[in-house]
Amino acid sequence: MAFVAPSSAMLWKGGCCTFAARSMVPPVRMFRTHRSSFKSPLLPSNTCSFMPQSSFNSVLVVASLLCNGGVQGMSMSSSAGVEKGGKFIQLDGFAKRQWDPTYKGLVVTSMTQEALEAKVNELYWEKEELVDGYAPFCKHIFVPNFLEGARAEAAPITEQNKHLLLSGYEARKPEELPVLSRWFPKDKVEAPLATHLDLILYSRDQINKETAAMGREVPAGEAPPWGLISIKAQLVDSEIPMQPITMMRNALGKKEGGSGVPMERAKYDASVEYWSK
Repeated sequence: MAFVAPSSAMLWKGGCCTFAARSMVPPVRMFRTHRSSFKSPLLPSNTCSFMPQSSFNSVLVVASLLCNGGVQGMSMSSSAGVEKGGKFIQLDGFAKRQWDPTYKGLVVTSMTQEALEAKVNELYWEKEELVDGYAPFCKHIFVPNFLEGARAEAAPITEQNKHLLLSGYEARKPEELPVLSRWFPKDKVEAPLATHLDLILYSRDQINKETAAMGREVPAGEAPPWGLISIKAQLVDSEIPMQPITMMRNALGKKEGGSGVPMERAKYDASVEYWSK
């Protein structure tokens, strides 16, 4: 499996991907790409994910694929303190990178930042539900893709295209440690149009802690309880597994650009197995 830089896509051996994430077929390899409007999808057969790469005008591919053997737990979120219909979710600066044409990931071109933030809040208030993420401070909202032209970050890895793979060290932002990644040139391999979006949220408290740890000033005043930190375009309505290097970065702590969540060896081993195939 191969994974694309900041996001993840999945590949299933045998070509079976389930949208409900109830019974996932064994993963195969996949790659994520740099640049292009798509984020971590789940594709049947050997798939690889894509993300644009500024310098090469290519898509970054990273190996990763975890079998997620069950449906993500739904948790009713607390909207306390926010008037119904108000701003419960704020577009975070980390996600605003996705409007930069040089961003190595899903680049949003069909909506302004203000319009997308309003849309996300509208979607939240329809059900007032958030899906649990990898830590208590992380939540998800899975919705049908509403971004025109957004493509998934995975595509098949075959004997015919594996020679196109490139590699290099990449960091999502200057303060982070660069990590080794692989990618397909964007003009050589094209990923499918995404069917779903994974809207990833971090709690206000976690965002403030990471901001301070990176040496940046924490904004004063009241702010919505949740921040939208990433938008992933994919082919499933459930969470795509985290790549091994992301788990490792998180374990290194907030000063290195991670979340500070300790690594779980079993999950890491499963991730390695997934992205190695």
